[in-house]
Amino acid sequence: MVMTEEPKVQDGGKDTSCCKPGERCGFAGAEYIGVGIILVALAIVVSVFNFNVLATQNLVYSSLAAGVLSLVFATFLIEKIVKSEPGNERMTEISEYIQTGAMAFLRREYSVLSIFVLAVFGLIAYFINMQTAICFLSGSVCSAIAGFVGMSISTKANVKTAQAASKSLNGALRIAFSGGTVMGMVVVGLGLTGLSVLYMIFQDPGIVNGFALGGSSIALFARVGGGIYTKAADVGADLVGKVESGIPEDDPRNPAVIADNVGDNVGDVAGMGADLFESYVGSIIAAMTLGFVTFQDGNGVLLPLVIAAIGIVSSIIGTAFVRTDEKADPMKALNWGTFASGAIMIGGSYFAVQYFMPGNFNLFWALFFGLVAGISIGLLTQYYTSAEYNPVKHIARTSITGAATNIIAGLGVGMISTFFPIIAICIAVVIAFWAGGTYGVALSAIGMLATAGMIIAVDAYGPIADKAGGIAEMSHLPPEVREKTDKLDSVGNTTAAIGKGFAIGSAALTALALLTAYSKVVGLDSVNILNPNVAVGLLFGASLPFVFCALTMGAVGKAASEMVEEVRRQFREIAGIMEGNAKPDYARCVDISTGSAIKEMLVPGLIAVASPVAFGIFLGPEALGGMLFGAIAAGVCLAIMLANSGGAWDNAKKYIEAGNLGGKGSPAHAAAVTGDTVGDPCKDTSGPSLNILLKLMAIVSLVFAPIF
Repeated sequence: MVMTEEPKVQDGGKDTSCCKPGERCGFAGAEYIGVGIILVALAIVVSVFNFNVLATQNLVYSSLAAGVLSLVFATFLIEKIVKSEPGNERMTEISEYIQTGAMAFLRREYSVLSIFVLAVFGLIAYFINMQTAICFLSGSVCSAIAGFVGMSISTKANVKTAQAASKSLNGALRIAFSGGTVMGMVVVGLGLTGLSVLYMIFQDPGIVNGFALGGSSIALFARVGGGIYTKAADVGADLVGKVESGIPEDDPRNPAVIADNVGDNVGDVAGMGADLFESYVGSIIAAMTLGFVTFQDGNGVLLPLVIAAIGIVSSIIGTAFVRTDEKADPMKALNWGTFASGAIMIGGSYFAVQYFMPGNFNLFWALFFGLVAGISIGLLTQYYTSAEYNPVKHIARTSITGAATNIIAGLGVGMISTFFPIIAICIAVVIAFWAGGTYGVALSAIGMLATAGMIIAVDAYGPIADKAGGIAEMSHLPPEVREKTDKLDSVGNTTAAIGKGFAIGSAALTALALLTAYSKVVGLDSVNILNPNVAVGLLFGASLPFVFCALTMGAVGKAASEMVEEVRRQFREIAGIMEGNAKPDYARCVDISTGSAIKEMLVPGLIAVASPVAFGIFLGPEALGGMLFGAIAAGVCLAIMLANSGGAWDNAKKYIEAGNLGGKGSPAHAAAVTGDTVGDPCKDTSGPSLNILLKLMAIVSLVFAPIF
């Protein structure tokens, strides 16, 4: 069940606002998934009666079956979560505030995006063809549904994780991880199901490119809008609540606390899901396009779909490895699941490559080293952002001398952290090109993302655990409950950073794969950087990530300033808030974040769509190739720097809060809070949004290539 504008939904006089322990409770996400499965079944029936399709594309059914299996597994997890205990009345009340705010934001965001989607649908139908436009619309709808379902269940899982933590750490881990797994399974399920059905119908990877464009369009706005929302609330809550008023992070006296809790679900769950949805779909489509051009047969097109199917099955099996006990480190449980999924996927891919490409077995090494690069980037991200290692401890130590030295140290860590991930990406690209040329590069991206179901599950687990801790504190649960949720949350900070590392690495490889697909479609064998138009494109493209980040950082700053003034106003004008005798106006803070996010997300999104089209039309396809190269080179480095600086600042603060260097309330803690506040929009708004900027510009170039 999804909350509407009212906290309670009445049906025939019966209160259906929350599941009682042991009761079956409906959930709109499950209904959406059910509708999707019915549509897929109808598509299968239609394709079965098209005997030409049946004769040539039998193996597409394996990818379709895996996509449907993923959706069925997600439905099973949803039912498991909604039947778990919701906690006491106060916990339920807070959970309903969060759900209502989250759904209100999504409704407003999707209402604006629907206008954009219909406008682009019309342009594609007029300038390209109706088939590509249909694929674009399908990708947009699938991406929107994935975000909606994932965020809906995450807001349910928040409170149920807090309740489970009152009994056992493993129970809380399983609920939080199940909530994240729903997001992961819905993303890969809808992505692969949609691609399989559309390929069955149209039999042309060039037309199916529209599906990736639809997913990318929704993803950019979801990431930018969600990032602005969450950081406006977070910065406002931290600066006035923690720094000025000295109250805890999730104190219910803070008017921005509900907006902050809503924001993490909006930005870190729905946003990350949309981000990896379009990476996942984009990498598969790039490989399908290059497979068609390179091999001129069906095997090069089908192999990416089959490997993605193997990845889904591997991810489902991997979830069974995520278990812990009261004394064990939850990170080890999550790592076991991730490594198990990767190992199974590699084993399955070995046989898939042998079957489809018996004379090109080197392609297996492109897949293998793509996965190795992804894991390497994740581990490097963990090193630079985890409080267990020296970079974060170094930032924490510099906090003793003030906020300025904290920020200088954080910037330095972010900058140096770009080097080794770029080396990992370079090695993967070189090996992939040796193994299979441009097609090998595309397969390398698939190798990194084939287990996206598990990657997203581990990432989305983090914000669920974090918000469970917030609900525990706001509900005044016993200290041992908050200790368990904090243990899960500390791991969640690291998994979130690792997820961002995977997203950035996959963005680099996917964007390169899409760029090579674009070059094949427009007939470019090389790009001459001495050509003035190409040089202009290269420089212009390199500037775009900085312009994009300036717009998103500025948007967070404006929204956060408005939030700060509102929280200060409520503390001044509403008597009794600080004593706990009066209730803050949570709704006003939610409305500020929502309105700012919707308004400020439009310009960055339009830049991403308009720039490649304008360059391609006025300066030609080679200049556009230069622009894409410049954007990828600058954007990947900038994204890594921003994401890792922000993650390191956050965990430096938490390291001090754990009792080091004076602990909470010390001068070092005050400096670290300032650094964390600066890092919030870096790691949760601008940095992650760059991933989508790069891929969206590449897929726009690929889809509109016929008119350049």
